[in-house]
Amino acid sequence: MCVYIDTILQYRYLIDMNVLAEELNNTLEGTIAGRMLSKVGRRIYFPKGIIAQSTEAKKAAFKANATIGMAFSHGSPLLMSVIKDAMPVFKPSEIVAYAPTAGVEEARLAWKDLLSQKNPSITEHISLPVVVSGLTAGISLTATLFLDEEQTILASAPCWDNYELIFQERYGAFLKEIPFFNGSDTGLDIDSIEKDILKQAETGVVRIILNFPNNPSGYSPTIEEAEKLIGLFKDVADRGADVLVICDDAYFGLFYEDHIIQESLFCQLSTLHERILVVKIDGPTKEDYAWGLRMGFMTFGSKGLTAVHYDALVKKLMGAIRSTVSCANTPAQYLMLKTMNDPRTPAEKDEYFNILRNRYLAVKKIVSIHAEDRNLRALPFNSGYFMSFHCVGVKAEALRRRLLARGVGVVALGDAYLRIAFSSIEEEDIPSIYQLIYEEAAALGDYL
Repeated sequence: MCVYIDTILQYRYLIDMNVLAEELNNTLEGTIAGRMLSKVGRRIYFPKGIIAQSTEAKKAAFKANATIGMAFSHGSPLLMSVIKDAMPVFKPSEIVAYAPTAGVEEARLAWKDLLSQKNPSITEHISLPVVVSGLTAGISLTATLFLDEEQTILASAPCWDNYELIFQERYGAFLKEIPFFNGSDTGLDIDSIEKDILKQAETGVVRIILNFPNNPSGYSPTIEEAEKLIGLFKDVADRGADVLVICDDAYFGLFYEDHIIQESLFCQLSTLHERILVVKIDGPTKEDYAWGLRMGFMTFGSKGLTAVHYDALVKKLMGAIRSTVSCANTPAQYLMLKTMNDPRTPAEKDEYFNILRNRYLAVKKIVSIHAEDRNLRALPFNSGYFMSFHCVGVKAEALRRRLLARGVGVVALGDAYLRIAFSSIEEEDIPSIYQLIYEEAAALGDYL
């Protein structure tokens, strides 16, 4: 009976699919993107409704455009005075008008050009970035397109706690954490990573999210480690497995050591193999110190995809955006454009980078002094905003509460890891804050 019901449901699923979704699926048929689509990913499409018809009207309706739900006067959106006064350098259309579903075209083109500047080895064989409402939204939208219930996605251990909320709780998938570090300060545990990826490849499909610089560890791979990871993915694809790699590049560019790979793994993975699909999720949130603007980008890349395939994928992504938040924040996109084009920006970014790097160096110095501490063992760190301790002789949550009572806020990730955002601590305060952390850990360890 259950088999019969499942067959009926599957049949209804097929016959009820919108013709536009079928067209996109047919375009992607036989590609890595087509094979990796989730059930929702296969069903989703961008409708030829209000948004599409409004786009056509903007080009052809020279007498009157009565398609979009906005209020105009003499060709300009109506705008409250307090908003206009607060944003005097913007046109009304740059403040309150709806942005296109995939984002302001100028912003998308500018970000793609910036990707090439920051990643010289990147090729033109990628999609045009799509604007999303923050990097978290980008990760969730990727799961919408490519992840079904009870499917497995790999991540680092430890990983950002929101991955569990997104992949496991929201989408019903299984988040499997791989031990990325081998208990020393030497870097990635390539052997453990390889073991888990090869085991997952036996199912025929590997889904993994890579977050470099890593949150919470603050680690980015060395050039040698990056080459090994890339070789591992190629080997898996050569063996016949389909591979989805999500590059969560939130903290890209904040690399404090010369031996770290300076480009996103997206660059080489996007042209590596027809069985590998890469989704790059990035944006100005951390890179350009614009956290609350809630703006990010999603870019697709695969050796086996053409411009026609990318267009179909972007339309599916647009359908996912349209059916959730409709479009991203308009003024955030124009703020980003103005920031990119302002002559002050490069020098300011260099200044802020040096502030963060000096804080990193201060943390590195004090951690090296306490390298033999019996309670706290620093995970490898060399980039980003954070570093983390593996709590060996104490429980992280108990230590967090003791530190909070002393006026210091940190994050406990379960009982095993304590994350410190050194990005938010003044350089001159780092020695005393870390000394307090070590002292409280020692006191807690003696108590236990």
